[in-house]
Amino acid sequence: MTIYRGTFLDCPEDPFTGGSLRSLTDGAIVVADGRIVARGPWAELASHPDAGEVVDLRGGVVVPGMVDTHVHYPQVRVIGGLGMPLLDWLDRRALPEECHLADAAYAAEIAGEFVGSMLRAGTTSALVFGSHFAVAMDAFFAEAERSGLRVASGLVVSDSALPEPLLTTPERSIEEAIALAERWHCGGNGRLRYAVTPRFSFSCSDALLGACAEARAAVPGSLFTSHVNENHAEIAGVEAAFGRSYVDTYDVHGLLDRTSVLAHNVHPQDAELDVLAARGSTIAHCPCSNSALGSGMFPLARHLAHGVGIALGTDVGGGVSFSLLREGLQAAFMQQLMGDAGYALGPAHLLWLATAAGARALGLDAVGHLSVGMQFDAVWLRPEAGSTLDIGLRHAADDADAVAKLFALGGTADVAGVWVGGDHLR
Repeated sequence: MTIYRGTFLDCPEDPFTGGSLRSLTDGAIVVADGRIVARGPWAELASHPDAGEVVDLRGGVVVPGMVDTHVHYPQVRVIGGLGMPLLDWLDRRALPEECHLADAAYAAEIAGEFVGSMLRAGTTSALVFGSHFAVAMDAFFAEAERSGLRVASGLVVSDSALPEPLLTTPERSIEEAIALAERWHCGGNGRLRYAVTPRFSFSCSDALLGACAEARAAVPGSLFTSHVNENHAEIAGVEAAFGRSYVDTYDVHGLLDRTSVLAHNVHPQDAELDVLAARGSTIAHCPCSNSALGSGMFPLARHLAHGVGIALGTDVGGGVSFSLLREGLQAAFMQQLMGDAGYALGPAHLLWLATAAGARALGLDAVGHLSVGMQFDAVWLRPEAGSTLDIGLRHAADDADAVAKLFALGGTADVAGVWVGGDHLR
């Protein structure tokens, strides 16, 4: 049993429906077998009858482990391709790089760089967009297992519109997905899960999307993820090819449910939002990528009005950082710029979106906040003494102001410790 002493901040209940920030200053969280068994003031729990090791996390704050609901493993080396819209960026930056992952040794290098980058950013759980090559997915899952992170991912499939090395067939996609899931799904002490992953309907036939549904049915407990409504040219191509809305290309195959996450949805139709809400699916909002690729302003208020769940994704490498703190800040900026059409995001919203909302989207019921009974997935944010964030935290007006300063000033350099299920990973 371990007692962690420090200042703890989390958001257990959805602030979009009345939840609020919760703080515990000079508090203690008691962890046994990876799970929180007690929390309260340090003065009350310091003499806990089963006390063991004491871990002193004073200085800075401890928040729940952050959850990235959309990030691309093969794209870590192409971050920063600015000034291009989505389809140009894919053709000129992302897809040529993704072809290189056919080489197992190269894929293993990328996997190490990618997983290490997530860990350093304080991401403890992620829905990771994988590679088109099974050998690269084996390398990725092996690295994720070594890291101790909670990861869902899967083979990316397409059968048109991409370079030939990235294409597959419906039959082969099912075969390779099932084989990968047999090796990795529920592995890593239950921290690894398989996610069926068509790249996007723009590069998939109806037959291939049907094969994705077959693969998912063959892997109980698997997730589903893809892209939707990111860019006007992409949307036009999908509607021309399928004769139906982008969301419906997935829905007609039964691919949308409560553990389905679609990235972006910058330009949805109202009817599509109704479908997403009815299925309980979540949108991974990726504000840095939406800005970098010029995709547009995310209609967060419309999603909320229709009852569609939202979480955050970094979308590396269209996005420019592995830090969900940066994503939260950019989300707040973009909503402010939308005026009356936007939604004013406060500190509680940002912490919720970066933690508990993502956990809910991925079906991780035991992570996302620091309550008794939850797994101890946590990040210690301790800024360098004298840094702007350090000054800001020491002079924060209240808890909300402290969280606002974390998002405004914090980043990867401030991550001083990472725990998953009580395991100290960094």
